[in-house]
Amino acid sequence: MANNTRETYIKDTKKKKRKKVKLFIFVPLLVILIAGIGYGATLYSKAKSVADDSYEPIDRDSKRDAKVDPNIDDVSILFIGVDDSEKRSSQSGTTRSRSDALMVATLNEKEKSVKLLSIPRDSYVYIPERGYSDKITHAHYFGGVTSTLDTVEELLEIPIDYYVKMNFDAFMDVVDALGGIDVDVPVTFTEQNSKDKAGAIHLEQGYQELDGEQALALARTRKIDNDIERGKRQQLIMQAIMKKAISVEGITKYSKVMEAVGSNMTTDLSFSDMQSLIAYATADNGLQVETLTLAGTDGRVDGKYIYQLDETALAETKSVLQQHLGLNSSFLSDSNNSTETETDSTTDSSTLN
Repeated sequence: MANNTRETYIKDTKKKKRKKVKLFIFVPLLVILIAGIGYGATLYSKAKSVADDSYEPIDRDSKRDAKVDPNIDDVSILFIGVDDSEKRSSQSGTTRSRSDALMVATLNEKEKSVKLLSIPRDSYVYIPERGYSDKITHAHYFGGVTSTLDTVEELLEIPIDYYVKMNFDAFMDVVDALGGIDVDVPVTFTEQNSKDKAGAIHLEQGYQELDGEQALALARTRKIDNDIERGKRQQLIMQAIMKKAISVEGITKYSKVMEAVGSNMTTDLSFSDMQSLIAYATADNGLQVETLTLAGTDGRVDGKYIYQLDETALAETKSVLQQHLGLNSSFLSDSNNSTETETDSTTDSSTLN
């Protein structure tokens, strides 16, 4: 099984390298940027206001020797989608939330290229905040953005320079603000809605217009396939949002879209940092994004489902991202030397899924 997994990984990776995918996963950021640079002083002012209101820096030790500048440096961004449903909050007795989607983007300044890695929410990894291995989704539950950043850095052995955290309501609100999006739904399924009402959303397979609730159901459902395919569906939805956002119809609705973004996003990217990303979207060869996934197998720990990452494939992915960020051997050596001893445990997480 391990050999098959590795062969599939290599085959999928080569296929993706042959065909660059043009998408922009940073939809909320791009909406702010487009509004800010192309459509008048009023929208620019609103875009800056939204960005300033969303700005929330985190006090943590950086793995970098010096602060990076997106204008001249290769940088990385962690996108965190959180699920703050009322049902989960009431069940746990707390407002702490788990990350429901994690995506790491590395941006190479010279090539103006982006590599986008989806990390399955149930990946079984070492969580520095807890000192043991657990599902990566629990890193946010126990330590918020800081714990999630530390965990991803530990997993991939790269520095994470910035984060963008979005409540899943952002997807729904942005889609509704745009007046819906057109998506080719890959399979017929039934799912709960954003209020956790079972069976409230039913979608038939095929190309159709989705509203916010329907798009969220497609992005969140875990019943129809697996975490890898789930990540691909989320990327599919991001493509559809981007396509609508840059359309003539979408441009007329930027004010509402920015309001939706502003109420659902926090980030340590300043407005000037965001503006520096424009170069990636306006490069001569167009925006170049290569999507990556983490190969693995289904497993169980203490009777609970986990996604066990394939170590060989993980090592290859680490290397790809490290090279894309231009990390030198000295940085990688220091990173490896600082890795803590891992201890398996499920203490304090026995009630989480």
